[in-house]
Amino acid sequence: MCRMTQQQRWTAEQIPDQTERVFVVTGANSGLGLATTRALARQGGHVILAVRDEEKGHRAVTGITAEHPDASLEVRRLDLADLDSVRGFADRLHADHPRLDVLINNAGVLAPPRPLSAQGHELQFACNHLGHFALTGLLLDLLAAGSDPRVVTVSSINHRQGRIRFDDLDGERGYKPMGHYNQSKLANAVFGRELHRRLTDSGSPVSSVLAHPGYTATNLQMGTPTGLWRVVLGRIGNPLFAQRPAEGALPQLYAATASDVESGQFIGPGGLAELRGAPTRVQLAPTATDPETGRRLWELSEQLTDVRFAFPAAV
Repeated sequence: MCRMTQQQRWTAEQIPDQTERVFVVTGANSGLGLATTRALARQGGHVILAVRDEEKGHRAVTGITAEHPDASLEVRRLDLADLDSVRGFADRLHADHPRLDVLINNAGVLAPPRPLSAQGHELQFACNHLGHFALTGLLLDLLAAGSDPRVVTVSSINHRQGRIRFDDLDGERGYKPMGHYNQSKLANAVFGRELHRRLTDSGSPVSSVLAHPGYTATNLQMGTPTGLWRVVLGRIGNPLFAQRPAEGALPQLYAATASDVESGQFIGPGGLAELRGAPTRVQLAPTATDPETGRRLWELSEQLTDVRFAFPAAV
């Protein structure tokens, strides 16, 4: 896929008809997740809003159906920081849906102090990476039964500043909120690329595509409990530099729906420094494509989540 010119600028209005396609969007009640859900529902997709707070999820549904009365939506509780919640979500989805066409791993947390997840892992690594790793593995059979099935994992331009601290993932020896956020976003990138490799090697019909939103104004920045980052990112950076969620969601929407997307690609904004602009193919950091890093993170993630991916036998 070549870089798009302004004349070729892709918008949400170009999403193909999604009638009868089933999507799961994590973190769908606000920000990028809400913008993604609204765009998919507008094009006829059935969207499952996977949210930690069901009340907020239902408010999001009310807002979307006020604009699009025929929108096909359902709200289901999912706390990605609790692997028991992830398993429960997957079990209930299996009971109610015979297939899934697209999983969009969108939800995330940014730069909190150092809380731990229900299983005792650093929260950003647990929510942003481990929860999505487990969710993808537990839903892979439903995706394999889907039509043009895809896993879209949302990373960040910050993955390029990240380092996976295999000897201190949880920050026990030194915790830096943004450093561990960057680690989690690099883990997203490594996971998406390694998933692509394993799916391809096994002959699976499922594609793994990565996306990032550039710099987008969401409550991710304003929701961080760390006061300095809330000021720097939310109160100063957002008004000056950030694009709106509807624009920031375009790369993940393109990754989820465009016919020319290929497994293993990374889709981001095509503007200056990838902060904003039309979606196009961008480059992953070399660390994200390193096979040894991919293998090591995968095996560690299996160990920490107790989830093993059931890939089809290669033909």
